[in-house]
Amino acid sequence: MPPSAPQSSLPPSRPVVQALQFLGCGLLAFAWYRIDVSQAERTQLSEARVAMEAGLSPVDDIEPVTVQAALGFASIDVIVGKNDTLDRIFRRLELSLADLANLRMLPDLKARLDRLYPGELLKFGYRGESVVSLEKQLSASETLKVVRRQAGFESELIVNPLERDTRVTEGVIRSSLFQAANEAGLQDASALKIAEVFAWDIDFVLDIQSGDQFRVSYEAVSQDGQYLRDGDILAVEFVNQGKTYQAVRYVDPAGTAAYYTPDGRSLRKAFLRAPVEFSRISSRFNPTRRHPVLNRIRAHRGVDYAAPIGTPVRAAGEGRVKFVGVKGGYGKVVEIAHVGGVVTLYGHLSRFAKGLRSGQKVSQGQVIGAVGMTGLATGPHLHYEYQVRGVHKDPQKVALPKAEPIPASLMTDFETQTAPLLAMLATPSSGRTEALASR
Repeated sequence: MPPSAPQSSLPPSRPVVQALQFLGCGLLAFAWYRIDVSQAERTQLSEARVAMEAGLSPVDDIEPVTVQAALGFASIDVIVGKNDTLDRIFRRLELSLADLANLRMLPDLKARLDRLYPGELLKFGYRGESVVSLEKQLSASETLKVVRRQAGFESELIVNPLERDTRVTEGVIRSSLFQAANEAGLQDASALKIAEVFAWDIDFVLDIQSGDQFRVSYEAVSQDGQYLRDGDILAVEFVNQGKTYQAVRYVDPAGTAAYYTPDGRSLRKAFLRAPVEFSRISSRFNPTRRHPVLNRIRAHRGVDYAAPIGTPVRAAGEGRVKFVGVKGGYGKVVEIAHVGGVVTLYGHLSRFAKGLRSGQKVSQGQVIGAVGMTGLATGPHLHYEYQVRGVHKDPQKVALPKAEPIPASLMTDFETQTAPLLAMLATPSSGRTEALASR
């Protein structure tokens, strides 16, 4: 056999040794770096865990997503649906029903949590099936926040107050009250409020004409400097066909708000002029009208308000339901008996208000049904009659009984409250919306 090759006794070259030494140092440094980073991360996440469990904010220099992922924490916004309850929502999200029971045991919390409305927003924070936090907005200025602490759930009410400024604006009607209100910087809700204030004196379907004017002082509601909505109408002047109407809001010592004339007479009367809002007159009171279906002379003893099917129909005054059902050419009809021998009739309805029955007491403005075209009707409308001791009267012209004025004992308080509001209406206008004061 050939002799084996002699083994080299030469040491590795110097460059190779240096490279190996450099690589070893690098690996060692990286290992120590990873140990330091890992320890730092563990320390931060540990601090975050303690903070989260105590209901505090996570450590500032850790991304919330990183903290949530590391702790298994998640959040979800829930829009409350029709017929939703907290029990159903917890089961849908597979959250702990024991947590729900504990939440509802907190003082004064059960009613606030159980009162849910469709469209409401609930914000849940959770880890697994455990609830970490829950937020519910109670009002525009109040938010209920519940947080899991080490000792259990705790709740707090976060208050973000609303700011209210008093503004004055004015408008001229060219086509409708809504058009004029929008051009004056008012929201549609304020236009409706103006119509409601004068609902006993002005029929905003029949009486409004181009050129009519209004001037109004109202509350503007903001939060954190951002405008939210129009608030209460404080005082308003409306010029309709050359006649001026004025109304001012007064809150009595019991906290009841109502509108009065400047001398303290209530604008509220026993009956509304029109039981349907913002429709149009399709047929007026006419004893010699030719019936559109029967094609013969037949007295029209009421007023027809044309409106889309389903438009709410309101009781013109307080009373008791005399009849609810189907009656000949009237189709579906409701009759209401009022004091003083007055009976009002509402015909051609598409449906009745849920639960409405004969003998039931109804209040003024209460919805009793919806516009339809049942019976002898050529199109959707409400047929409205006003009878006094069996005699039909023109609903648009009959004198309506007035409500009681401000009691003499409250006149001083009334004048003190309303004088500044009325002064705003008399202030010369620059033709634009003016902010006058903060409240």
